[in-house]
Amino acid sequence: MSTHERYMRRCLQLAALGAGSVAPNPMVGAVLVYRDLVIGEGYHQRYGQAHAEVHCIRDAEERFAAGQWANLGFADAGALLAASTLYVSLEPCAHHGKTPPCADLVVAKGIRRVVVGVRDPFPEVNGKGIDKLLRAGIEVICPVLEEDCMALNRRFFTFHTKHRPYIILKWAQSADGCIGREGQRIAVSNAWSKRLVHRWRSEEASILVGGHTARVDDPALTNRYWPGPSPLRLVLDPDGVLTPGMKVLDGEAPTVVYPTRDLREVLSDLHRRSAQSVLVEGGARLLTSFIAGGLFDEIRVIRSETVHLPGGIPAPVMPVVPLQRSFALGDDRVFIYSSFVTHGYWG
Repeated sequence: MSTHERYMRRCLQLAALGAGSVAPNPMVGAVLVYRDLVIGEGYHQRYGQAHAEVHCIRDAEERFAAGQWANLGFADAGALLAASTLYVSLEPCAHHGKTPPCADLVVAKGIRRVVVGVRDPFPEVNGKGIDKLLRAGIEVICPVLEEDCMALNRRFFTFHTKHRPYIILKWAQSADGCIGREGQRIAVSNAWSKRLVHRWRSEEASILVGGHTARVDDPALTNRYWPGPSPLRLVLDPDGVLTPGMKVLDGEAPTVVYPTRDLREVLSDLHRRSAQSVLVEGGARLLTSFIAGGLFDEIRVIRSETVHLPGGIPAPVMPVVPLQRSFALGDDRVFIYSSFVTHGYWG
């Protein structure tokens, strides 16, 4: 592993700490290095607040003021910053949004070399930050661990390059390949997997089910067993089967009901709402429609090793897509499939 890759991996580790708190902004980490010594670190912690570069530079300056780098022989923090290299997992922003441009800050601090993981696809940035650094005479090295940096922010990249949300299909199936029985609400996965699903809900912008699934299972579609926000609730109900009193209509979280079968219409509306991701939880017909249309980026399957449902509803047929990882949760096993990236970082 090269020196640049080593510090970029640290940037990714830091960036991941912002998961669930920075959307619709991307997760970003930054590291300042002087002669193989890390003098500052930072990450984007919360949407609307300071970006990774700000926290990283502030960290280095505060450490210098506390005397931590007195043995390096610099008269002030500015001289130390100018002699250091800034690593950042995503191109520094070049526009005024919720915060000032980070590229301007880097220039103002006199940093002479910046190593960037990947260009930012957001139209207001997309090369403009790098260009601003280059015009200021700063050496820029880009990309480094590009696929890993894109994988971490796959929702953000999909939203801005494909102009639709990142689509995750999820279902739980029995050991004999069924997701339930017609007209019955049946728990297929265990309590550990249930907590995991609620963690997944906290990480996505929206969650979608079909109207018939909402009628039979009456799910709340909220995040109750993991810290974090609940997603925007979505129900595809072209047949008008929803009735007052259902949990998805209880006002506990925002809900949108679509009286259509056109999935692309739904995805376009989510893009207009700036929802960068959607977790599709069923039922089988809706999941199969997404698969048939090639409308998915990731598939998550929870398979029970002990529950059997003879004569039950068959699980969707898995398309050919690479398995990224799998792990056990008690007597369940979780499988994560995606063709977004086939090696490197998968957060």
